[in-house]
Amino acid sequence: MSYTIRKFQPETDVVKPFDCGQADLNGFLLETNSDAPNATLYDKEFLAVTYVAVDDMTHSILAYFSLLNDKIDREFVEPTIWNRLSRKIPNAKRRSSYPSLKIGRFAVDRSEQRSGIGKELLLFIQTWYYKVRKSGCRYITVDALLGAEPFYTKCGFTRLSDPREDDETVLLFFDLKSWSQTRGT
Repeated sequence: MSYTIRKFQPETDVVKPFDCGQADLNGFLLETNSDAPNATLYDKEFLAVTYVAVDDMTHSILAYFSLLNDKIDREFVEPTIWNRLSRKIPNAKRRSSYPSLKIGRFAVDRSEQRSGIGKELLLFIQTWYYKVRKSGCRYITVDALLGAEPFYTKCGFTRLSDPREDDETVLLFFDLKSWSQTRGT
């Protein structure tokens, strides 16, 4: 199967059959109401940009992800993890926060789950932000649903902090610079 990754176009993209198994994630593409988080509103307000993976034959949306700016802040990270992060930064450049790219939403249609497209899209994001570097961005972060944590950890993400008992998500990070050094790029 071949697909194209491009910016979401709410006026023309057909998203009705998209179903990843999570109503909230499905609705992110479909919803246009200003009272609910959605791709259209986030784009209009310059809060996040959503990209879709579109099947080249059927033009259906196979998956999508939203990207926005973020930071890893010392105040919200477990001390042992913060120390591990900081040790990788030269002393003169150590700060109380570090720039990151946040994956705000990430969903794969049920028909494509376990096909490898999710891993391919994460690799696309990692490679794109490592190679393009239009701004400083050392890390990628994601508030992963607890059920999705194993997927992200298989793709090299690590916990920034442990979720509280009532949390539905866990904050994870990925170090672009360390990754690029292991890949020889």
